[in-house]
Amino acid sequence: MDIQGNSILIVEDEASIRSLLAKILGLEGYTIFEASDVTAGREILRSQTIHLVLTDVNLPDANGIDFTKYIKKEYPLIEVIVLTAFSSVKDGVQAMKLGAFDYLAKGDGDERLPLVVQKAMEKAAMNRKLQEMEFRLDSKSSFAKIVGSSQPVQRMLELAKKVAVTDTTVLLLGETGTGKELLAEAVHLASRRRKGNFVAINCAAIPKDLQESELFGHKKGSFTGASSDKKGYFEVADRGTIFLDELGEMSPALQAKLLRVLETRMLNRVGETEPIPVDIRIIAATNRELVSDDNEVFRRDLYYRLSAFTIDLPALRDRKEDIDLLVMHLLKEHAERANKSISSIDPEFLDYLKRYNWPGNIRELRNVVERAVILADTDRLTPDALPNEILNQTNPASVTTQTPNTSPNTYSTPVTGHVNYTADPGLVDLKSVEQAHILKMLEMTNGNKSEAAKRLDIGLATLYRKLKEYNISS
Repeated sequence: MDIQGNSILIVEDEASIRSLLAKILGLEGYTIFEASDVTAGREILRSQTIHLVLTDVNLPDANGIDFTKYIKKEYPLIEVIVLTAFSSVKDGVQAMKLGAFDYLAKGDGDERLPLVVQKAMEKAAMNRKLQEMEFRLDSKSSFAKIVGSSQPVQRMLELAKKVAVTDTTVLLLGETGTGKELLAEAVHLASRRRKGNFVAINCAAIPKDLQESELFGHKKGSFTGASSDKKGYFEVADRGTIFLDELGEMSPALQAKLLRVLETRMLNRVGETEPIPVDIRIIAATNRELVSDDNEVFRRDLYYRLSAFTIDLPALRDRKEDIDLLVMHLLKEHAERANKSISSIDPEFLDYLKRYNWPGNIRELRNVVERAVILADTDRLTPDALPNEILNQTNPASVTTQTPNTSPNTYSTPVTGHVNYTADPGLVDLKSVEQAHILKMLEMTNGNKSEAAKRLDIGLATLYRKLKEYNISS
């Protein structure tokens, strides 16, 4: 983000006045853009980064007061100075009520102009700085819903956090149920588009003959059943992010139109000839290989545009060390929803889960935990609440386990990174899970508490409170 900023747009229909203002402000070191009417001014606002607008009140195609209202609504960080005639001071006052920084009377503002512009620029810079601070705080918390400390998850998050602050198109690659939509939304919330809409579309859920209408909208009467004009999902996502899941299910005709939108940032509704500008970020996802010698259905040129930045989401079978944390997280969620008090997990319950291959990944794990919570008759989860496909495996006693410590309420972290709980050979309580996770992070960061807090996605003060609560030596 440009915190300083020196770009000024002058909207004035009288060429001599516009030229004079541009010369005065150009000598002050500002970058000047000029427009003779509101239509041209809007186009410059859309295509350039502007920090301050000087606008006349009386313009050929619109009123400067209405233009001020438009700017403060669509570009709230841009400051506005209104130019009025001597007899129209009330227009300047009205503009200030709508958010303008100040107003200047024509012919009386040449000397005041540089100082007023400087103060307006300072205010604009301060607003951008505050937004940047807010953005950094929001970006840190946006990934908090993604649970896991395994290396595959950490690599995934590292890439996601780096690309989130850009506007780059992202392609998420992963099996069904790995959490692609959750990651896409986290990237959106960590971006500067976070105040815009996040629109998630499953391409497989829309019939191919309706995909163009649903995504790009249609004009009334353009086909049977089009009883009124309709905005498509792309227009709804304007200034935000659109997530296209199961991209491989998109029809070839729509692929060509999507490629054009990516290249021009313009779209046409079905039955409409006038293009509509859109400002969106695209995050796409697929659970299968789109481009190969065996697959000529998906356009290679579109694939290369969408895959500018790819992120692989690990399957649950490749991150089984996260199962303890995931189960704890899902247990809290579903127990609260079912209004049940479940505070512990039988170790054998976890053993079964860690041996299972999880073809449905986290989505399947979520369903299994929800089912177990519903079936639980006590305050802990036990294997008898698991479905047959998980129970009908090798005897859990054959699973390699760590040798228990002789002292109570301790844990050990084997070389594999799996956590072994020994608080009670027949019981795993949720506090022990949290305690072990904190200790694991401290071990992974060689005792660096700031880095451990960062990986845990909590504040440093919270970490110190947890260390004290669990009597962990600091």
